[in-house]
Amino acid sequence: MNQQQVEKVRDGQGFIAALDQSGGSTAKALLLYGVGDDAYGNDEEMFDRIHEMRSRIVTSRSFSGERVLGAILFEATMDRQIEGRDSADYLWSVKGVAPFLKVDKGLADEAQGAQLMKPMPDLGPLLTRAVAKAVFGTKMRSVIKLADPAGVGAVVDQQFEVGRQILAAGLVPIIEPEIDIHSPQKAAAEALLKAAVLRQLDGLGPDQLVMLKLTLPEEDGFYGELVDHPRVLRVVALSGGYSRDDANDRLARNEGVIASFSRALTEGLSADQSDEAFDAALDASIKSIYEASIT
Repeated sequence: MNQQQVEKVRDGQGFIAALDQSGGSTAKALLLYGVGDDAYGNDEEMFDRIHEMRSRIVTSRSFSGERVLGAILFEATMDRQIEGRDSADYLWSVKGVAPFLKVDKGLADEAQGAQLMKPMPDLGPLLTRAVAKAVFGTKMRSVIKLADPAGVGAVVDQQFEVGRQILAAGLVPIIEPEIDIHSPQKAAAEALLKAAVLRQLDGLGPDQLVMLKLTLPEEDGFYGELVDHPRVLRVVALSGGYSRDDANDRLARNEGVIASFSRALTEGLSADQSDEAFDAALDASIKSIYEASIT
């Protein structure tokens, strides 16, 4: 584990950029960017187009470690290069941004008001590759839709079980038990989630640090106990479908929580923008998310 990166993520002012759209969300992200499905003929070409978008973001003068602490990459991004360097190496060596890797393989069907992660039979080799590529941490997502104690418990148990495997590989896991912002039982689900996460955190060893990526809560400051927990390196928030302005407003009311936005980060960016217009739009996005993250 890179101690400089630990200190950057733990103590730095800024946020985590989520650049990890995968097979299920890539086409939508490209469409929002102004690249339709007529611009690629197969999945490989689609991932080429999304890598071009991500590379444009990362190489922009607006994107640097002064305001961006880390960036979450999709596996195909980790395996590609940016300006002649491996993507993770470019992020840290050139931009001063700690690289994370999305490791989950998507969501299983809903049961007990929640969607667990699909099995990850190749996780061990993937973690080995990530360490070799100088990746700092990982991210994996589950979704909670209802305040069902069994479903919430299953999500948290699975997240921490896999998280321990990631810790053993020398990486910092971002535990992401997302609560659907449209859940009719969102506040009740948040209460169940916080209790379950605290139980798991209390079972970690003194040298085991995790990060938490959570939906912005209904009650401001609700996750303060998690922010202050000695086993938590950082609590970050997903935008979860909120507009950037709404997400920023909610984030600013939760002291100690920083952003890890995906769609909200790229809102307003377009493939047909000039480099000057692109950089200006990205700068405005990063500025607003940064300011909401340091409150």
